[in-house]
Amino acid sequence: MGLTHLAIDIASPARPEEFRTERFLIDSGAVYSVVQRTVLEDLGIEPHSHRTFTLANGDQIERPLGDALFRYKENRGAAPMIFGEPGDSNLLGVVTLEALGYVLDPLKRELRPLPMLLAALTTAPASGTPGPCRARR
Repeated sequence: MGLTHLAIDIASPARPEEFRTERFLIDSGAVYSVVQRTVLEDLGIEPHSHRTFTLANGDQIERPLGDALFRYKENRGAAPMIFGEPGDSNLLGVVTLEALGYVLDPLKRELRPLPMLLAALTTAPASGTPGPCRARR
């Protein structure tokens, strides 16, 4: 298995026109993305909460969480990310990948468009014309 690194643009939601390009390791096993604290501070992104994370060796660490805009090719999306400390790698997790509309192809190690599905809120009655979806009692 190889590793997949990509250049992804990141910006503050408060200043979406000021993107900065960073290199990320794509980690489809990670939920949130990790971005170096210094990069986020330079972009004016502030943490809104803290979360406890469990490392692979079982240790627990606490990191601040904030929100950022991401851009890759023609797609943009907003996602929460972890404020990385020295020694932490920039990682792109699945929440950000999905916000951008991509999924990692595990065999080819490249991003593919994520199939976008939308569930209908109506059902078709026996007559074949759409009607409202009603809960059964």
